[in-house]
Formats: sequence, C-alpha cells, structure tokens
Amino acid sequence: MHVLGRLLLGGFALLLAVPTGAAVLFLALVLDPGANAWLTHGALAGLDAALGDISAGLPPESLFLLVAGLAQALFVLLCLPPALVGLAGEVLGARGILWYGGGCGLVTAALPWLARGATRPGAAGLVAAEARLTLILFVVGACAGLVYWLVAGRSAGRARAPA
Repeated sequence: MHVLGRLLLGGFALLLAVPTGAAVLFLALVLDPGANAWLTHGALAGLDAALGDISAGLPPESLFLLVAGLAQALFVLLCLPPALVGLAGEVLGARGILWYGGGCGLVTAALPWLARGATRPGAAGLVAAEARLTLILFVVGACAGLVYWLVAGRSAGRARAPA
C-alpha cells in the first residue's frame, strides 16, 4: 500500500513539476535576448517552409514534422529529468533539496550535449550561445526538480510508522 501511495504522490509531483519547467523555459526563451533571437529565427524558418509547401499545393508536412519534433524535444527536456531523478530518489531514499534541484538541473542541461554526442568546433559566439542555453536548461530543470522535491521528495524513502 505504501508503494501505491508513493506512486500516486510521485505522479502528482510530476504533474506539477512539468508545467513549472515549461513555464520557466518559456520565460527564459522570451526574456533572454540570445534565446529570443534563436527562437524567432527558428519560427520564421518553419513558417517559411510551411508556406512554401502550401503555395506549391502540398500539405504542410514540414509544419507537422516541426511540431512533432518540438513536442518530442519538450517531452525529453521537461518530463524525463524530473521522472528519472524522482525515481532514483525514491529508490535511494534521497530527501535532499540538492538531489532533486541540482540533479534534475544537471540532467536537463546535459541532455542536449548527450544527444549531440561530441562538441562542435566553432566560433566564440557559438560557444557562448551554447553555454547560455545550457545555463537556461539547468535553471529549467532545477525549478522542476525543486517543485518535485516540495511535493514528494521531502518524504522519499520514508516508510510509515506502524499504527
């Protein structure tokens, strides 16, 4: 019965942590000038591709692929880190704020680097932009992890005292 209660509490914590991470990511992308420019250029490129398909009489497949890719990336960045850190915290009985906040932030910031594989040689401006994006993703993951900790992480691994 204890396991079922912890699963429900963890699910509820994820239900609150994921939108928190999404809100922080949205605010960071809108407020940060570098990320805002990157987002604007990407949106304009996607719109250009979709309008090109429509003007050629084709269905806007590029728009559908863009939306599907964006949904997959957001799932990986927003849902996976709190779920992995929360599951590991439950199994290990970790209750620390640094475990959930820092661990989730590190996992979220490391995901793009792990997905890409190796570092790209480039100009200093590109390295600075990647560092800025890594910092933004760390903050997004840390906020999601802290919300998870507030709801479920503080009592992780604790068994109820017998009545």
